[in-house]
Amino acid sequence: MKTRRIDIHAHYFPERYIAALETEGCKCGACVTRDPRGPILDAGPLHAGPLERRFIDLDLRIADMDRQGVDIQALSLTQPMVYFADAPVARALSVAFNDSLVEAHEQFPDRLVGLGMIPANHLSEGLAELERIKDAPGMCGVYMGTAIGDWDLSDERLLPIFERIEDMGWPIFLHPLKVVGMTDRLQPYFLSNLLGNPFDTAIAAAHLIFSGVMDRFPNLDIVLPHAGGAFSFLAGRLDHGWRMGRPELKHMENGALSYLRRFHYDTIAHSDASLAFVIDQVGADRVMLGSDYCFDMGHDAPVDIVEQHAPLNTSDRSAILGGTAASLLKLQ
Repeated sequence: MKTRRIDIHAHYFPERYIAALETEGCKCGACVTRDPRGPILDAGPLHAGPLERRFIDLDLRIADMDRQGVDIQALSLTQPMVYFADAPVARALSVAFNDSLVEAHEQFPDRLVGLGMIPANHLSEGLAELERIKDAPGMCGVYMGTAIGDWDLSDERLLPIFERIEDMGWPIFLHPLKVVGMTDRLQPYFLSNLLGNPFDTAIAAAHLIFSGVMDRFPNLDIVLPHAGGAFSFLAGRLDHGWRMGRPELKHMENGALSYLRRFHYDTIAHSDASLAFVIDQVGADRVMLGSDYCFDMGHDAPVDIVEQHAPLNTSDRSAILGGTAASLLKLQ
């Protein structure tokens, strides 16, 4: 039986979310500019757009998937997400996005599934939205920022959210949002993305490890984007700090290297050598196909990158293309 090719990193901006950002998000400082090139979304420093039609139009998306050889996309939001807003608006934006995910799945049940958005920095609303979507058609995970507003993922206020998601058996997919690169030093040369995004992912992973979240929730699956960002490359340094007895890490029983396989990763490494390193570090069974559809920093031929990755044997290639994702997302 042919392995289904499952893209676990594919962004979607449904018109309903854009409209809600325009009518509700404006109450919390968001703005939608209807540019001829496509809508432009802003919420403080968070920016997306102009969004070409492929981000919005599902028929165009399916045509691209056919061209790429992708069987299934797991749809996710990206910035500005919802954390910038107060509780009622953040919930309304989450509902608008999640309902659109369900509609997308119902329109293309064999091709599209959803990673839900919740207002995690508003506990009661976040938990309520989890309960609302947990049995919704096509929903199979949660999408979260590498930081939740001004909270790092080590923040104890997020523990009830993590606990409920673990109980549900859903994975959490992370994505950089208000990244560490949003400083004057990283504004030139697109460095806020080129360096800010991967380092923000590493910071998020370190917070999850050193705060004890990964130990407290041993069955919680967390997926790191962009091949884990800088995390897999710097895990040895994080581990060294623990082995050298740094007082800030004396509470840890194990070093960072022992947590590499607690995470999953996508294939967006941007070089064959980098992808080979990640696979060698964490194992092919922890790596999944990703495209970052359809940003210019993503891969337009994600399947080809895996198919042409010479070091992989048939079993490992099948796992990366979709076997691991099918298991993680519980796809029939």
